[in-house]
Amino acid sequence: MNLDKMMDLPGAMAAFSYSDKGDLLAHVLREGTDLTPQVLDLLAHSCVANQAIASLEARGWEAVTGQGGFQPLQGFSVVGLEWSVVVSGNRGVVVKNRDVDYEATLSALQTA
Repeated sequence: MNLDKMMDLPGAMAAFSYSDKGDLLAHVLREGTDLTPQVLDLLAHSCVANQAIASLEARGWEAVTGQGGFQPLQGFSVVGLEWSVVVSGNRGVVVKNRDVDYEATLSALQTA
Protein backbone atom coordinates (compact mmCIF):
# COMPACT_ATOMS: atom_id res chain seq x y z
CA MET A 1 0.00 0.00 0.00
CA ASN A 2 1.54 3.30 -1.03
CA LEU A 3 1.50 6.38 1.17
CA ASP A 4 -1.34 8.06 -0.73
CA LYS A 5 -3.55 4.99 -0.26
CA MET A 6 -2.61 4.90 3.43
CA MET A 7 -4.00 8.42 3.72
CA ASP A 8 -7.40 7.03 2.68
CA LEU A 9 -7.57 4.93 5.86
CA PRO A 10 -10.10 6.26 8.42
CA GLY A 11 -8.56 8.85 10.71
CA ALA A 12 -5.26 9.11 8.80
CA MET A 13 -3.33 12.28 9.58
CA ALA A 14 0.02 11.23 8.11
CA ALA A 15 1.63 8.29 6.38
CA PHE A 16 5.35 7.60 6.27
CA SER A 17 8.02 5.09 5.36
CA TYR A 18 11.42 4.68 6.93
CA SER A 19 14.68 2.77 6.66
CA ASP A 20 15.74 -0.10 8.92
CA LYS A 21 17.73 2.49 10.89
CA GLY A 22 14.70 4.74 11.33
CA ASP A 23 15.55 7.40 8.77
CA LEU A 24 12.41 8.96 7.31
CA LEU A 25 12.31 8.07 3.60
CA ALA A 26 8.98 9.52 2.49
CA HIS A 27 5.88 11.01 4.03
CA VAL A 28 2.47 12.54 3.34
CA LEU A 29 0.80 14.95 5.76
CA ARG A 30 -2.90 15.77 5.88
CA GLU A 31 -3.44 19.48 5.30
CA GLY A 32 -4.09 21.26 8.57
CA THR A 33 -2.35 18.71 10.80
CA ASP A 34 0.11 19.85 13.45
CA LEU A 35 2.43 16.99 12.54
CA THR A 36 5.69 17.91 10.80
CA PRO A 37 8.40 16.00 8.94
CA GLN A 38 10.58 16.42 12.05
CA VAL A 39 7.93 14.74 14.22
CA LEU A 40 7.61 11.90 11.70
CA ASP A 41 11.40 11.47 11.67
CA LEU A 42 11.41 11.08 15.46
CA LEU A 43 8.42 8.77 15.22
CA ALA A 44 10.19 6.62 12.61
CA HIS A 45 13.17 6.20 14.93
CA SER A 46 10.79 5.36 17.77
CA CYS A 47 9.12 2.72 15.58
CA VAL A 48 12.47 0.99 14.96
CA ALA A 49 13.23 1.06 18.70
CA ASN A 50 9.77 -0.30 19.59
CA GLN A 51 10.10 -3.06 16.99
CA ALA A 52 13.45 -4.09 18.48
CA ILE A 53 12.05 -4.15 22.02
CA ALA A 54 8.94 -6.08 20.97
CA SER A 55 11.11 -8.63 19.13
CA LEU A 56 13.29 -9.04 22.22
CA GLU A 57 10.21 -9.60 24.37
CA ALA A 58 8.70 -12.08 21.91
CA ARG A 59 11.94 -14.04 21.70
CA GLY A 60 12.29 -14.09 25.47
CA TRP A 61 8.70 -15.14 26.00
CA GLU A 62 9.10 -18.05 23.58
CA ALA A 63 12.36 -19.11 25.23
CA VAL A 64 11.04 -18.93 28.79
CA THR A 65 7.61 -20.48 28.23
CA GLY A 66 8.33 -22.87 25.40
CA GLN A 67 5.29 -21.46 23.60
CA GLY A 68 5.66 -20.41 19.99
CA GLY A 69 3.84 -18.08 17.68
CA PHE A 70 5.02 -14.73 19.00
CA GLN A 71 7.51 -14.28 16.19
CA PRO A 72 7.88 -12.87 13.67
CA LEU A 73 6.13 -9.68 14.63
CA GLN A 74 3.71 -8.55 11.95
CA GLY A 75 3.13 -4.99 13.12
CA PHE A 76 2.13 -2.97 16.14
CA SER A 77 0.29 0.10 17.37
CA VAL A 78 1.39 2.72 19.84
CA VAL A 79 -1.65 4.44 21.30
CA GLY A 80 -1.40 8.06 22.42
CA LEU A 81 -3.89 10.42 24.00
CA GLU A 82 -5.29 11.97 20.80
CA TRP A 83 -3.52 10.12 18.03
CA SER A 84 -1.74 6.83 17.55
CA VAL A 85 0.56 5.17 15.07
CA VAL A 86 -0.08 1.83 13.36
CA VAL A 87 3.01 0.21 11.85
CA SER A 88 3.67 -2.75 9.57
CA GLY A 89 6.99 -3.37 7.89
CA ASN A 90 8.75 -0.07 7.47
CA ARG A 91 5.57 1.93 6.99
CA GLY A 92 3.33 3.68 9.45
CA VAL A 93 0.16 5.72 9.54
CA VAL A 94 -0.70 8.28 12.21
CA VAL A 95 -4.40 8.16 13.00
CA LYS A 96 -6.87 10.09 15.13
CA ASN A 97 -7.99 7.83 17.97
CA ARG A 98 -11.61 8.82 17.67
CA ASP A 99 -11.77 7.73 14.02
CA VAL A 100 -9.57 4.64 13.81
CA ASP A 101 -10.27 0.92 13.74
CA TYR A 102 -6.85 -0.40 14.78
CA GLU A 103 -7.36 -3.97 13.59
CA ALA A 104 -8.68 -2.88 10.19
CA THR A 105 -5.84 -0.38 9.78
CA LEU A 106 -3.18 -2.95 10.61
CA SER A 107 -4.82 -5.48 8.32
CA ALA A 108 -4.90 -2.95 5.47
CA LEU A 109 -1.22 -2.19 5.93
CA GLN A 110 -0.33 -5.89 5.93
CA THR A 111 -2.38 -6.94 2.91
CA ALA A 112 -1.20 -4.30 0.51
